[in-house]
Amino acid sequence: MVVCGSDRTMLRVVTELVTSGEHVTAIVNPASRHFERIGELGAHVMGVRVVSEAILRRAGIDAAGDDPSSARALVLLDADDVRNVHTALTARDMDPNLRIVVQMVNPRLGGQLHSLLGDCVVISGPSLAAPAFVADALEDDELTWVELGGRRMVAGPADLIRDPHLTVLADTTSSATPELLPVHSSDPAGDIVLGTGVRSVWRTKDVRRAGWVMAMRDVFDRRVRIIVAVMAALVAIGTGLTHWIANIDWLRALYLAAGAVTSAGIEDDKFSEAEPWAKVAGVVVQLTGIVLMALLTAVIVDSLIGARLSRVIGGVRGRPRNHVVVCGLGTVGARVLEILAERGVAVIGVEQDDEAPGVQTAHRLRIPVIIGDSANEETLRSAGVQRCQSVLAITNGDITNLESAMVVRELNPDARITMRMFDHDLAQRVERQLGLGHSRSVSMLVAPAIAAAVANRRSQTTVPAGRRVLLLTEVSVEQNSVAVGKRLGELDETGGLRVLARQESSEWDWSPAFDKTLRPGTRIAVAGTRSGLARLLLATRAPHRSESSERMVP
Repeated sequence: MVVCGSDRTMLRVVTELVTSGEHVTAIVNPASRHFERIGELGAHVMGVRVVSEAILRRAGIDAAGDDPSSARALVLLDADDVRNVHTALTARDMDPNLRIVVQMVNPRLGGQLHSLLGDCVVISGPSLAAPAFVADALEDDELTWVELGGRRMVAGPADLIRDPHLTVLADTTSSATPELLPVHSSDPAGDIVLGTGVRSVWRTKDVRRAGWVMAMRDVFDRRVRIIVAVMAALVAIGTGLTHWIANIDWLRALYLAAGAVTSAGIEDDKFSEAEPWAKVAGVVVQLTGIVLMALLTAVIVDSLIGARLSRVIGGVRGRPRNHVVVCGLGTVGARVLEILAERGVAVIGVEQDDEAPGVQTAHRLRIPVIIGDSANEETLRSAGVQRCQSVLAITNGDITNLESAMVVRELNPDARITMRMFDHDLAQRVERQLGLGHSRSVSMLVAPAIAAAVANRRSQTTVPAGRRVLLLTEVSVEQNSVAVGKRLGELDETGGLRVLARQESSEWDWSPAFDKTLRPGTRIAVAGTRSGLARLLLATRAPHRSESSERMVP
């Protein structure tokens, strides 16, 4: 296995692969803080700053004609999607049959890689990790998220899953014991189903964005109001003096005074015959007006630019309560906002960088955003943490997340807190000694999925149904297995196994023709009981495999 990367996810993936007995060649930037640690795990480490064709060839991607590469798979874990795509294309040119696993930040770009790379598995860390953070925030154990058949799926109660439902996994209302994989359901509302998303629950939200009214209030802050008040006082005094001294009517006097104070000019013929002291007073008023207008312009421009307009428009109106505060709107935070918005949960975002991906997502979803340091007490007060139900501290810094959690605990001892911690040892000590809530690591959530994809191991997800469970997984039909030549529908077992989708090329078919025969290499997505899945594995596995093939196809 050839693994390229430098961050903590790289460390976790190498750990998973080495622990499972794989031979790993790690291509790591020498400047990485994990360089020495990866070498200590038992992997062969190549310290290079740029991955080139020559480096890949040295690592074992060296196919020649019909001879495959000595490397079985290539894993690309760079934080830069462009570098990953470049390296993947280079490797595909060197070996058209090499298995490639790529971690992508941009899911849209990742969706296009299959057409470019063929045998390629694209894994999105934010998409895998975000549901776990949302579940912690809502204390929600009813929903189970799973990557199945090339799609991001969710299993749970029918009233929470968005239509259309792909299949009924269990009928929990038919009897005391749930009926698994029923053909017909007596009460669809009580089913546990599989779908592609969560139903939008329209609730009266306690959180509202500030909008343009609040934006204008922030622009015209205390400094602006003081300057305007001084100018108004000068206009009022000038109007009175002009009226009484020059014997001019009130409207004309107001016009002249306002023109002098705002530097719009005054009519010289009216003052040409005035007393010298009146002329001097007019000049002083004009100069004062020029200074005040300059100050007014500078303050308004400072308010607009300093607030970056995103803070001005995206602030919070009123006193929110019973909401979720998400601190850190990076790629993971952006996905968390999307899931919470789908669930209809009131949420406020906090982010220091107004160019972060989650800020744009929040604006699109009309979610209030506070631009500021999430470890700052005033910033958290602006987000209403003293009245919220839970806080997700998921910035890119352990210390920032820890500081945010400590401030939140002081302001709201009852709030549920979940921290994103990169340092596993620190996370354990914080949970045990400080009692600040739960901690999760994106790398810990993503690494097992990447390791399973690399080794082409079968991964499965458990869906609870009362006291019983169902397993969702993908199975490949192997050469010379019993299933070869059978029709797809023959694999179905009432109450034991249900075929959901079929893959013969790079695309998955979620409406498969069940009368088609199975061929070697066909991959199917299924839901089944443990016994039903065991029978399927016996039917799809090749008999009497050699020791070498056993290692090649776990």
